[in-house]
Amino acid sequence: MMLAAEATSESTRLVTLVLFGLMVAATIGITIWANRNTRNATDFHSGGRGFSPLQNGLAIGSDYMSAASFLGIAGMIALFGYDGFLYSIGFLVAWLVALLLVAELLRNSGRYTMGDVLSYRMQQRPVRTAAAVSTVVVSIFYLLAQMVGAGALIALLLGIQEGQTFLGMSADVAKIVGIVVVGLLMTLYVSLGGMKGTTWVQIVKAVILMGGAALLTLLTLSLYGFNLGALMNDAASASQHGAALLEPGLRFGVEVPGDAVATMWNKLSLISLGMALVLGTAGLPHILIRFYTVPDSQSARKSVNWGIGLIGVFYLMTLVLGFGAAALVGHEAITAQNPGGNTAAPQLAQTVGEQIGGPFAGSVLLALIASAAFAAILSTVAGLVIASSSSLAHDFYNSVLRKGKATGSEEVRVAKFTALGIGVVAIVLAVFAQNLNVAFLVSLAFAIAASANLPTLLLSLFWKRFNTRGALAGIYGGLVSAVGLVFFSPVVSGSETALIPGADFAWFPMPYPALVSVPFGLLCAVLGTLSSKEQDFDKFAMLQVRALTGAGAEKASSH
Repeated sequence: MMLAAEATSESTRLVTLVLFGLMVAATIGITIWANRNTRNATDFHSGGRGFSPLQNGLAIGSDYMSAASFLGIAGMIALFGYDGFLYSIGFLVAWLVALLLVAELLRNSGRYTMGDVLSYRMQQRPVRTAAAVSTVVVSIFYLLAQMVGAGALIALLLGIQEGQTFLGMSADVAKIVGIVVVGLLMTLYVSLGGMKGTTWVQIVKAVILMGGAALLTLLTLSLYGFNLGALMNDAASASQHGAALLEPGLRFGVEVPGDAVATMWNKLSLISLGMALVLGTAGLPHILIRFYTVPDSQSARKSVNWGIGLIGVFYLMTLVLGFGAAALVGHEAITAQNPGGNTAAPQLAQTVGEQIGGPFAGSVLLALIASAAFAAILSTVAGLVIASSSSLAHDFYNSVLRKGKATGSEEVRVAKFTALGIGVVAIVLAVFAQNLNVAFLVSLAFAIAASANLPTLLLSLFWKRFNTRGALAGIYGGLVSAVGLVFFSPVVSGSETALIPGADFAWFPMPYPALVSVPFGLLCAVLGTLSSKEQDFDKFAMLQVRALTGAGAEKASSH
């Protein structure tokens, strides 16, 4: 039996490494092809604006169906049932804000980055600096989540349990190697392929991920005769929570007997998470720059519709994957492999495969699903890095340091160097955040985006009195309050699962800051605006015409 198990684990590793190698080789091939077709700054930053709504919709879906969605939410549902699914609902509903308030207006009024829209009627240099800072901070939090997911996956893929080694690597070392590999690959994608390469990689990844998730969903349901009710009942009885798994209140809004204050904070924390998820999407830099890769605003709207359809179907599948993992893998096996539950979906793949076709089928299905998850990670990190490096090169280097005099080729060169720097920072931070749930880490990025970016973006588009001081106060106020409240929350200190388990300087009771930081960011923006006499109603009228009709946007994109 021992020998058979060892042979199986060796065959699993071999299949996994071959599939993984093929996927990486294919994506690097796409990137090299895109590099040959990237001729100017518009090609690098926005893929030449030549993608169709369906192509861009797939890329949006790929950007969004990240490690957090696939691994984190499936893990959350497996461990916390109903409450885990709240993430899926929040992430999906958020697209209505992006569709109705932001997509078309942004496509019409900017060129490459969020900073283009914010600074259009303000003083360019301070506003673009703030936009670049905010973009990088949000992207790094989001990057952390993807890299942590990659580390957890590598340890599972190589089948390294506690106390075992593979090629001299323990599980902890393998996680760090995974984080470093993803960091290097994403830097390579962006430096070589720019937005054109990144988008094609994302389109391929969306197809792989949707196919992998659909296959695993169908196989899991087939074990229960396609009876979802039977699957959920089995999940409840197999979990340590029983029927409570199918009811709200396991993780969010938990009632604390005899402590009304703690109960209140738990309820408010749920509202805070909801605010972050629903308002965050429309402020995420790597989502916002996707609207610039299509020819016009109508295509931007259509691509969001395609994205919503894909993402909605995908989140329905996470429901089956999460409850399937709870029923077939079990709570203890999931948390033993990864305390945050990030490996529930790949573990489910292995279990389902073994039940249907024996150990080898289990290893092949695990390799397929893990490769799909890794595909999701790589495409999302590439999107994040291009958003950050484009913002630093276009908003900060060209507009602030060079006062708008940099050539397109200079801008592209700087973007490639900054991609490397962002990769290094993300690798170092991810090594420290390995045990946090990736869906949770992403919700922090959403909270920061909702606090710093969305209020200033909307006021810039809709309030004619809005000015430079308001924009700066809004971005920095939202940014500092969101990051500061997280730093003084139980996430960083004061609990066993905190980033710094030994210390305790937490005074903010909620892990999600949005309930306080979003209104604070908005208030800062309004007060900052009213405290300054600067106003330019003519520029606002021009921005409105441009945002609603697209007049001037094409000219802006061509020079």
